[in-house]
Amino acid sequence: MYDGVISRMRPPPQLHCSQALFLDFDGTLVEIAPAPSLVRVPAELPHLLGELADRLGGAVAVVSGRPLDELVRILAPFAGGIAGDHGLERRHSDGNVTRCLTHPELDRFRPLAADFATRHDGVLLEDKGASLAVHYRNAPSLAARCHALVRRAAQASNGAFEALDGKMVTELRPRSGGKGRAIVEFLADAPFRGRLPVFIGDDTTDEDGFAAVNRLGGISIHVGGGATIARHSLATVGDVWAWLARGLA
Repeated sequence: MYDGVISRMRPPPQLHCSQALFLDFDGTLVEIAPAPSLVRVPAELPHLLGELADRLGGAVAVVSGRPLDELVRILAPFAGGIAGDHGLERRHSDGNVTRCLTHPELDRFRPLAADFATRHDGVLLEDKGASLAVHYRNAPSLAARCHALVRRAAQASNGAFEALDGKMVTELRPRSGGKGRAIVEFLADAPFRGRLPVFIGDDTTDEDGFAAVNRLGGISIHVGGGATIARHSLATVGDVWAWLARGLA
């Protein structure tokens, strides 16, 4: 898990056809939008992912906090691996889908979070099914209250849930999730098995993915500035696209 270490940021080496590539979505492949529904997905993105999958023998997966069904829709016709809701939902490379069951504790917190969002202008509740995200990008002055709300729910769950903080969002997520776990699970199956993992992400929610990749001797790449345990960096979403394009050359 993220421990606030600032890595020695180096440009990543060129992508190699023997590697397995894992990509965060918001802030990595697309620019962050004021609300999740307002994201602008370049028309070329599904094609790029398909080309990368061809180059890497199918070993490409998007690993995101967004719900799986939403990712499948906006990335169509890309047919490769996708982990949604921080790994709680996963589409395997063969098309099969696995999902984490909804924990009853979430049903108790859902109406409280919905009421909070209704009463506070600018706060958006994103219900992902197995987890809940409270966005405050349009109400930054309410950051502390949003964090307190989610932390109280996590503490009341007797260890079933944890509070996960991202860029202008705080989430209540089952402890069984995590991008690091999703990456490790992908690596246990074909076509990822036996390949060196590469993971690109931009947020604190990606740090457990970086940790997993670092443990496996892979390549961890952080987008943007700030503290991270990633060992390499790219400055912008545009730089990510340029690096991916070089990997196809």
